[in-house]
Amino acid sequence: MNWGTKIVLGMAAFMLFIIGMVVYMFKVHGNDDLVEEDYYEKGINYDREYEAKRNTLSEHADPVIKLTTSQLIIQLKVMADYRLKLMRPSSAKKDIQSEGKTIGEEHLIIIDRVGLDKGLWSLKLEWKANGKTYQYGKDMML
Repeated sequence: MNWGTKIVLGMAAFMLFIIGMVVYMFKVHGNDDLVEEDYYEKGINYDREYEAKRNTLSEHADPVIKLTTSQLIIQLKVMADYRLKLMRPSSAKKDIQSEGKTIGEEHLIIIDRVGLDKGLWSLKLEWKANGKTYQYGKDMML
């Protein structure tokens, strides 16, 4: 085998390696869980989201968050209808969504922590009370 054949075989092997890496990256790493599906709708509704965050800040309506060994307890200031999203940045399959009304006179939202992975979680809470909308977000370690 002469040097010309070796160069052609080397180039072919390198090209196959590059093609294999491209296929691998698109197949395995093509679905990024940090990109949201409804990106454009969120852009259109940004004014509502901004107003809800501003209501939370101006009325000092930040929820009180307590972590116990088995529960995540969120306390709101007033009775409200809520929508909670607990997102795991490493995997969208582990995200938790909950909605309903707060519980009891202390206006609690209780999430069971037993099946949740330890690590970083992103909390997004939206609620409606007294005709106003509120929104709160926080990254937390569970």
